[in-house]
Amino acid sequence: MIVDDSAFIRGAIARAIESDPCLRIASSVSNGEQAVHALQRDPVDVIVLDIEMPIMDGMTALPKLKEIDGAVQIIMASTLTQKNAEISLRAMSLGATDYIPKPSSSHEVMAAQDFQRDLVAKVKALGALARRSGVREAIKRPEQKSDVAATKSPMMPAKPLSAPTSVQDREKEKEREKIKQGATARPILSFGPGAKRDIVLRKEPIVKPDVVAIGSSTGGPQALFRVIKDMGKGLTQPIVITQHMPPSFTTILAEHITRQCDVVCQEAKDGDVLVAGQYYIAPGDYHMLIDRKGANGVVRLVKDPPENFCRPSVDPMLRSLTTSYGKNILVVILTGMGADGTRGGEVVVKNGGSLIAQDEATSVVWGMPGSVAMAGLCSAILPLNDIGGFVRQSAMRGRP
Repeated sequence: MIVDDSAFIRGAIARAIESDPCLRIASSVSNGEQAVHALQRDPVDVIVLDIEMPIMDGMTALPKLKEIDGAVQIIMASTLTQKNAEISLRAMSLGATDYIPKPSSSHEVMAAQDFQRDLVAKVKALGALARRSGVREAIKRPEQKSDVAATKSPMMPAKPLSAPTSVQDREKEKEREKIKQGATARPILSFGPGAKRDIVLRKEPIVKPDVVAIGSSTGGPQALFRVIKDMGKGLTQPIVITQHMPPSFTTILAEHITRQCDVVCQEAKDGDVLVAGQYYIAPGDYHMLIDRKGANGVVRLVKDPPENFCRPSVDPMLRSLTTSYGKNILVVILTGMGADGTRGGEVVVKNGGSLIAQDEATSVVWGMPGSVAMAGLCSAILPLNDIGGFVRQSAMRGRP
């Protein structure tokens, strides 16, 4: 469903989405009130929701939409202003899953290949997440569809999901425990129907890290809040973070982390000297590299070409850290689409550093963490709630 008060933007977003043959528009409406009524009539998988609209704005509609269908995935669409960045991050704390910067005209939408690619990728990934939840099967569909929905089918037919048995639950718990304990060479995670692959965990290095690096994308802000709260204050290492976000958003994210997690977090500036225990976020539209001057790491911001279609990207950050810190690096890859962090992670691990990833069950999208896991780069694959404590324990231990 597309919700935007501009008919031009609605049409342009619809064309961008329908450029992928797997996706269909179920409905297109001009305000939050219409969106609520439409969702009551016809369940959908993903909603692209504008923030500023007449009658009922996006923030008012958001909780109403989630109340109707807790499984529906909502992408907040907003222009790149500091005000809208603040609202979008607040929306994610209230149930929205992701955000996308909205071009200001239909011409910009169609001209921006990056926008179309990102939007399609997000809708496909979050649509799959909505259907995996199984909640949608409990929603009673109306006997007659609305005129709009009758001509277009919402994405793909849902597949019934059977509730896990107690035996299945116990087996999954056993697998999670094995992962925590460092078990190796076993099939534990699936990639689509019938697909199973082996994930081999590396031996965990016992060297105390001199720096902690975190990479994240879709679902990342909420994951970061959880992990950083659990990591807490008092670490003797600086923490550098690359979250895929546009300008303005990274500034607001740093402010939210500072307030919600009670730590010192800032959007990195060129020339910043890294301070132990402080958190630094790569600013939107810049790769964040870390040079070494004496005992200190120093931030260098560059506008080199995007990597993995992203700027900032995790890979260049990790490569620079390996050059500056050698093997004394702990990398954390959290939820996100794509494979950013895998090539950089390979360099880190090859040089003796350590990498851990968020598990599939707690990831919004198991793209980035799944990629490093399948590449055999991880010394641990953990649920979100265990990651912060693991990092803190690793950061506090003494050298051998």
